[in-house]
Amino acid sequence: MRAGRRARVLAAALAALAALAAATGCGGSAGERESAHRIAGGGPSGVYSVYADTFARELGARIGLRITAAETSGSVDNLLRVGSGRALIGFAQGDTAADAVTGTGSFAVPLRVDAIARVYDEYLHVVVPAESEVRRISDLAGRRVSLGQHNSGVAVIAQRVLDAAGVPLERVDDPALGLGASIEAMERGELDAFFWVGGLPTPGIEGLSKDMPVRLIPIGAGLIDEVNRGHAGVYRVSDFPAGSYGIPAPTGTMTVPNYLVVRQDADDDLVYDITRALFESRSSLARSVPAAALLDRRQAIFTEPMDLHPGAAQYYVDTQR
Repeated sequence: MRAGRRARVLAAALAALAALAAATGCGGSAGERESAHRIAGGGPSGVYSVYADTFARELGARIGLRITAAETSGSVDNLLRVGSGRALIGFAQGDTAADAVTGTGSFAVPLRVDAIARVYDEYLHVVVPAESEVRRISDLAGRRVSLGQHNSGVAVIAQRVLDAAGVPLERVDDPALGLGASIEAMERGELDAFFWVGGLPTPGIEGLSKDMPVRLIPIGAGLIDEVNRGHAGVYRVSDFPAGSYGIPAPTGTMTVPNYLVVRQDADDDLVYDITRALFESRSSLARSVPAAALLDRRQAIFTEPMDLHPGAAQYYVDTQR
């Protein structure tokens, strides 16, 4: 049976089973019955959300899979949803994915999750008003700074960066806002800075930069080395290109790989088809999500320490022939 037809048959079978369960009063709540048809995305102002919405449409068109994008708090939340079966697939930062499979950090026990692909690298943004006196991470002490929403990968990285810079968490007044709320608070003059981790450009920050001048606090190689000492070396040195968010000069920062993840016991044929659809839709995805243009089959397999799902691994083997 051809790959696309396999997915359509499976999707139809799942829908039929859900309908039978509803008719007989079995199979749990409506939310539980529909959970496998969700992509765990992110907040509405970030790249995850747009990527999830667009990819959901592509999966419907290309392999007949009826799936919707769910708004979430970010990487930690996404991994918990996929690991528990409340979502079929989701996006997650490589550092939080490493914690998830080892049961460390924000995860009390290891999660049964695998990778489909390394989809793009995310950039650490530390955003301040252009006229701010804040010039380095250590200047954030004593200021009102959003470190990201609870259960987000942003909060994980923000805390690690502050620790590496010698800034105790108790020295920062953190309202723990998501990206949209952080942008609104900065526009009202209620925040000195906020952290964000996302692809380029992040739509919400791009919009903010058109409403008010902003700067990005540089993250130097030495600080990145310090962050990496206790965290598997997943962070890399990079730059925001000149012109990003209206800032004329490039700004040094660090990146973290971003993965599309799936529960380990997901059907191999279905995951194969999802992987195929991801690569076949790259050009159309990139029209809404510029970061999707960075998807590269040669780099997508590097998801350590998270294993590739067997269905995804088979796709990569087949496409190398």
